[in-house]
Amino acid sequence: MTTHPRRNVWNWLLALFAIGFGLLTLREGGSVLFFDGEARQAAGHYVPFVLWFNFLAGFIYIVAGIGLLIGQRWACWIAIAIAVATAFVFLAFAVHIFLGGAWEQRTAIAMTVRTLVWTAIAVLAWRRATIGGTARV
Repeated sequence: MTTHPRRNVWNWLLALFAIGFGLLTLREGGSVLFFDGEARQAAGHYVPFVLWFNFLAGFIYIVAGIGLLIGQRWACWIAIAIAVATAFVFLAFAVHIFLGGAWEQRTAIAMTVRTLVWTAIAVLAWRRATIGGTARV
C-alpha cells in the first residue's frame, strides 16, 4: 500500500479550513442572532432567513470538515450539498432584493464568498476522493 503524504497534507488543510470556516460562521452568526449588542448593530439590515441558514450551516461545515479530516467519502457529498444549498439561498436572497427587501451589501459579499468557498471545497473533495480511481464516491 502506497501512502501519499503530499495528498494527505492537502486533505488536512482542506478539512481544517472547512472546520475553521464553520467555527467562524457559528461565532459570527450566533453573535447576531443571540446577543443584542455590537454585532447585531453592525449587521444592520440583515436578512433573517440568510442569517439562520448560514448559522445552521456552520454546524454542517464542521461535520463536513471532520469527515474530510478522517477521509470519509460522505464528506464529499456533504460539501456538494452545502455548495448547492448555499447557491439556492443566495438565489432566494437575490429574489428578496429584487422584491424590494432591505439588505446589506456585506450580505451579498458574504454569500458570494460562501458560495465560491463551498464550491471550491466540493470540487477539491471530489477530486481527492476520486484521484487515481482509488476511491469511489
